[in-house]
Amino acid sequence: MAIELNQPALRHARSLVREGKVVRDERDDWSEAAPTADEENAFIEREGWTQYSHWHLGIDRDENHETKGAYSFPFGDFRRVHRSGVISAESRAGQYDHDEIRDALASLLKLIDEDDGK
Repeated sequence: MAIELNQPALRHARSLVREGKVVRDERDDWSEAAPTADEENAFIEREGWTQYSHWHLGIDRDENHETKGAYSFPFGDFRRVHRSGVISAESRAGQYDHDEIRDALASLLKLIDEDDGK
């Protein structure tokens, strides 16, 4: 498994934050806010795998790109970035030594929190 930073997803997340499409919730809220498997399936059916990939900061290039197993570290609900999702993903990335992904999530969290102060 070779999970790496999904650059298009990072650009997408930053763009959403700049547009104000953010839910400023707390870490523990992610368990309720994260899309369900049915919501993920409906999104994939409607928007396709490329759009699905844009909601995950981790990508495993060894996996089939038309499977959910290729994507990790989700950060939103297919409409908005969730602060809780960013915090949760940052923690998991750190636990599994995905330093580049962890650092990207930390910078995204900083962007969210700085934007909140404006």
